[in-house]
This record gives sequence, C-alpha cells and structure tokens, in this order.
Amino acid sequence: MGTVTLHGAPLRVSGELPAVGSRAPDFRLADTQLNIRSLADFAGQRKLLAISPSVDTPVCAAQARRFDAHAAEFDNVAFLVITADLPFAQGRFCAAENIDNVTLLSMVRSEDFARDYGVLLEEGPLAGTTVRAVVVLDENDRVLHTERVEEVSDEPDYAAAVAALR
Repeated sequence: MGTVTLHGAPLRVSGELPAVGSRAPDFRLADTQLNIRSLADFAGQRKLLAISPSVDTPVCAAQARRFDAHAAEFDNVAFLVITADLPFAQGRFCAAENIDNVTLLSMVRSEDFARDYGVLLEEGPLAGTTVRAVVVLDENDRVLHTERVEEVSDEPDYAAAVAALR
C-alpha cells in the first residue's frame, strides 16, 4: 500500500510497482478494437507501459503524445498506453491527436491490471482509475525500470523511461 497526491491531497494506492529484475505480471486489457491483449501479444519486444488515469485529461493526453513521438524512434519496442478509458474513447483520442505509434489499452473489463501492477487509486475523485506510472520491460518481460509519479497531475520522467529502453 502506498500513497500519491492529487493536487497535494494524499490518496491511497494499492500495492507497489513490480520490482526491477522481477517478471512482470501478465495482463488482459482491451485494445481500441475490443480485442483482449496480453504480454504474449508483444512477445520478443521490449515494452514501455505508460499508465495514466485517462487520456481525457491534459496531462494524460500530453503523456500519450510524448510517448507516441518517442515510439517513432525505436524498432522492436511496444509502447503501450494503459488507461481506464473506454476503448471507444481511446480510439477517438488517437484519431483526433494523430496517435499511431503507440497501442492504447483499456482496463475497462477488470481492475486486475491496476492491482497487479500496484497502480490502482483506491480513494479520491479518481478512485478506480490508476496513478501515473511507467514500467519498462525487456523482451522476456523482466522489469528494467519503474516510476510511480508521486503527484498524479505531474508528467513522468520521459528521459529515464526512454533511457531504460536503450
């Protein structure tokens, strides 16, 4: 159990991020076409999991755009933007923002992902969504880097996340 803040107000978060060096928990998340995706769908690739509450907020949208730009720099890396948004909303966001280098995934069918990765907000106005976090995995789903952003309205350390992919 941890805490983060939202505009300075403390909020409880379930669990902790997976430890560096550990094997990442598998997940079942819906893509924008309602297909269920898991780690196996990205086998053999490094993965950057960019987790945020909703692309319908300015900071989350900026994060998705920034990682979309970084994704264009890499071969064999899956950039996964994971939110609590409905897949339809994620699809509209991608179309409106010309987002095409990242894969958006929704935890709409289950909070298991958020619990397993230690990012579920348990209280406050965003309860049931996620904190802002980044998890970088190698080709074998071993955790290379993690960051849980302590103030939900702040952006992650993009440079550290991208450096972990190199």
